[in-house]
Amino acid sequence: MKRIIIALLSGLIFGAGLVISEMVNPTKVQDFLDLFGNWDPSLAFVMGGAVAVTLLSSRFIMKRKAPLFADRFYMAVKTSLDSRLFLGASLFGIGWGLSGYCPGPGILSAMINPTEAMVFLPALLVGGWIGQRLSA
Repeated sequence: MKRIIIALLSGLIFGAGLVISEMVNPTKVQDFLDLFGNWDPSLAFVMGGAVAVTLLSSRFIMKRKAPLFADRFYMAVKTSLDSRLFLGASLFGIGWGLSGYCPGPGILSAMINPTEAMVFLPALLVGGWIGQRLSA
């Protein structure tokens, strides 16, 4: 039960951060990605803050034998860069740039403004299904 509560609180904090930073606003995201048009650099501060917190805290966290609320760390085992990674990252970036949504903010935005995200969510589900089929 403790894990569920921690996961819920973490999700709520993450969601609040997305709303406060306006990452759920597709126009704000598209303006950030539009370097040669109506560029809005404000989301760089959001990403910079996340990178800074990660750089400062991961050093201390990884010295522990296990996380506070789990038995062990779950780390990526694959470290190579291959065509599947580049293809997936490219498709993710293209979808993010065209729609202004990435999965976390898109799902949250669907709860806030379902009409606006009605195209994104089915595309997310179909894309996930196709990706799963191709990797099987």
